Amino acid sequence: MTRPFILDPLFQSTKVIPGVGPRLTKLLERVAGARVVDLLWHLPSGIIDRRYAPRIAEAQTGQIATLTVTIDEHLPPKRQSLPYKIRCHDETGAVDLIFFNVKGDYLEQQLPPGEQRLVSGKLETYGGTMQMPHPDMIASLADRDSVEIIGPIYPLTAGLTHKVASKIIRGALTRIPELEEWQDATFLKQQKWSRWHEALKIAHHPQSEEDLSPQHPARQRLAYDELLSNQLTIALVRLQQKKDKGRVLEGDEALHQKALAALPFELTQSQKQAIDEIRSDMRLPSRMLRLLQGDVGSGKTAVAFMAMVHAAGSGGQSVLMAPTEILARQHEGTLSTFASRIGLNVVTLTGRDKGKQRERILSMIANGEAHIVIGTHALFQEDVAFKGLALVIIDEQHRFGVHQRLQLSEKGNMCDVLVMTATPIPRTLTLTVYGDMDISRLTEKPAGRQPVDTRLVTSERVEEVMEALQRKINANARVYWVCPLVEESEKLDLAAAEERFLLMQQRFGPRVGLLHGRMKPHDKDAVMSAFARGDLDILVSTTVIEVGMDVPEATVMVIEHAERFGLSQLHQLRGRIGRGSEKSVCILLYHPHTGAIAKKRLTTIRDTEDGFIIADEDLKLRGAGEVLGTRQSGLPEFHLAHLELHSALVKIAFADARLILDRDPHLLSPRGLALRTLLYLFERDTAIKYLRSG
Repeated sequence: MTRPFILDPLFQSTKVIPGVGPRLTKLLERVAGARVVDLLWHLPSGIIDRRYAPRIAEAQTGQIATLTVTIDEHLPPKRQSLPYKIRCHDETGAVDLIFFNVKGDYLEQQLPPGEQRLVSGKLETYGGTMQMPHPDMIASLADRDSVEIIGPIYPLTAGLTHKVASKIIRGALTRIPELEEWQDATFLKQQKWSRWHEALKIAHHPQSEEDLSPQHPARQRLAYDELLSNQLTIALVRLQQKKDKGRVLEGDEALHQKALAALPFELTQSQKQAIDEIRSDMRLPSRMLRLLQGDVGSGKTAVAFMAMVHAAGSGGQSVLMAPTEILARQHEGTLSTFASRIGLNVVTLTGRDKGKQRERILSMIANGEAHIVIGTHALFQEDVAFKGLALVIIDEQHRFGVHQRLQLSEKGNMCDVLVMTATPIPRTLTLTVYGDMDISRLTEKPAGRQPVDTRLVTSERVEEVMEALQRKINANARVYWVCPLVEESEKLDLAAAEERFLLMQQRFGPRVGLLHGRMKPHDKDAVMSAFARGDLDILVSTTVIEVGMDVPEATVMVIEHAERFGLSQLHQLRGRIGRGSEKSVCILLYHPHTGAIAKKRLTTIRDTEDGFIIADEDLKLRGAGEVLGTRQSGLPEFHLAHLELHSALVKIAFADARLILDRDPHLLSPRGLALRTLLYLFERDTAIKYLRSG
């Protein structure tokens, strides 16, 4: 299937717009993109009002004014460092136009002496003279109607001016085709939305601050188009995957009961429900695609184990994919204990396994001797072959995109897929990132878990915290000390951690360990094992402990500069304590002059341990990319939709996409064909490849 011809003008290079040469192409690419369509998605962030048109004597300095002037004389600079001045007047007074680093002949053409011109820009006074440095607009009197207006202000980059950006985007807007309407007519009317091309033009010509709001009808319409293209893509992928025949895995009831008896604890109600939902999915002829959402410490691993037992009872292998080697080894520890009690074999494969050791593991996987395989990205490698892979479980899913999900499940014959995440994700984001999946949620903590006592302490009181730590250590407590995030730099994070580690060693002696992301895997493992065994009292760490450290004896956590962390991250970190039956305390050290938003984050964390409340609050305060961590989020890139502000539209698009495909699964009706154009417009290639040519 090829893109409809009608969209071609939008996917050409910005060079097709008059006045855009190689230099501007580079600047536009930096700020918006290399194609015309990228400029259409680059919406104004402000407005500039040029309707103030006083006479010179009445003009207010510090304001943007549009003056009607007669040009008197040009005064070129004597030295290059001085400005070029042009004297002008009207019947009430004089004004100087000031230019730096410009060629006089260009200005002579634009502003010939003796002629009248409109000039618009910000007014200043210098040495008692009224000046307008670098007017934004110079025009003839005949163009008054197009100058004395409210104009858009666009996000810019160095070297690109408002005047140039506005002119280029006006050029891009002339290339918008009138497309067949893809939205439902009744819905459009109900929302009072314009057609697509009109909405784009309105969004690029704001007349007031309200017009810049994401809730303005034109911007809502554009956001909904983008959200619908996203939800249609997800729904088409889901439809395709559900069409792919799965394997009917009946399971073995006797093995299931044996496994339940082997668990050293009683399952919670929501764990039991999740296990039932998963087993029901696995018994169906279509593939399971399920997301298991559970807060830190809600018992996802036990649920995953019972799913693996179901696969083994049907003669199939399971694979558990973890984002880090630390987490893979930890799963191995937990799952081997459970599995060995019922005669199932567990193997782990990571990038560290080499030579004979690796060959032995690969052979156990290939001959089916390994019932449960745990690993990292190393499992994607071509030489990893399974005898009968039936179930793929991906842990900490937000670090894998949809494509990797598909890639791993292709290693088996239409495997069932279970994705586990400990990041509580607001419903809006769940639909946007995991709309292709059914969802099970673990809402309780396992019995015996104590709530964590969270306290906010200003960094000026760090000495008191140190004294309290000494008392805790004397009473055999183990402590995490998490160092601050320093900008976006792992190097600086590391420097902060090393400095804190040395200070702690001076104070508390040799039983202090250091853990950070740049350590070699076996050094990391050695430090973590020492902390878990109790050979270390304090573990000074960067955020690498956020995912997966499980030391029930650790009951104290101090997070330095807590105001620099996002809510979800603070919640994840805090989840490393409170894992045993002892009371735990989390101290958030924050700078005394912390701003209002960061303070609100810290208060939210102090007042609740409910990950879903925290995630919703985080979305409001920081936005979607931040909550999931854009770089590894699997989150589609949105140009026009703001997930935190358009959450109601996400839910409508989710329902709409399902309804559309129920009625017209191949998008061949008149609305369906228009929706195909929408998918091309937003470049949803994954969806397009699943559609038959129509």
